[in-house]
Amino acid sequence: MSLRCDGRVVRVYTVGQVVHTLPRGPPVIGVTTLDDKIYLLRAVRHDQVEVYDAIKYQLLRCLTVPNIRGLADMTICRHYRCVYVADGFDYCVHRVGLHGGGKGWWPVNDEPNGLSLNKSHNVLVTCSVVHKIKEFNSDGNLLRELTLPDDVISPWHAIQLANGEFIVCHGGPGDAVHRVCKVSADGRHIVHSHGGQRGSDTGQYNVPVRLAVDNNEFVFVADTNNRRVTLLSPTLNYIRQVVSRDKLKRPPTRLHLDVHRQRLYVAANEYKNDQAISGRVVVFSV
Repeated sequence: MSLRCDGRVVRVYTVGQVVHTLPRGPPVIGVTTLDDKIYLLRAVRHDQVEVYDAIKYQLLRCLTVPNIRGLADMTICRHYRCVYVADGFDYCVHRVGLHGGGKGWWPVNDEPNGLSLNKSHNVLVTCSVVHKIKEFNSDGNLLRELTLPDDVISPWHAIQLANGEFIVCHGGPGDAVHRVCKVSADGRHIVHSHGGQRGSDTGQYNVPVRLAVDNNEFVFVADTNNRRVTLLSPTLNYIRQVVSRDKLKRPPTRLHLDVHRQRLYVAANEYKNDQAISGRVVVFSV
């Protein structure tokens, strides 16, 4: 299916179809891809990052993030050939080379929730408690801090667009407002938004915890407690549910889009007494 967007004809994603499910194991904290590999972060003491073949889905090897105590999120950098892992216990970000070398870390000085990379290969750390996005270079030098608008409460994840604006999802279990917002490049103003009062209707969310954005700025939203993934237009208008709750047995907590392969990777964890006890990644064709 195609759609006109700013005078261009662009592809619009279809309802996702399950093509594979990676093995169930310890809770999944992050999932991403690079080249022909899938990188999956699990809540374990060692060999936290499992590396799979993206075609045969075979486990190839594991990477260990040393001295990490509170896994929070993961992203990957093609330019520097490394993974970044947020530590929610020690309030820092760890960097590990894709072949196990180049290990290091740097302080964030606030609790990190979500990680992403911008076009300058810098690391964006979303800090929920202080309502900030912090930008670091690959060596861990703090480049800037952006304070989000007061009504962007409990931000989970932010992705910077090519024009400098940000897509941000926010709303914790105890918050009244759950939305996806497009925020100005200086972090001060909301340009567009989708959502509002917490709920399960088409225009509502219940803890929208992670985002994925494609090259045309279409936005995928992991709506955790509604157990679905929603697709929005570049101006944050509702298009469809890409993954409905009948396709997911567990709440989606992490999300990654492989544009080249037209694959959406959805991490879903099983909970008991509000604690994640196991997890898996479901791969959808979109």
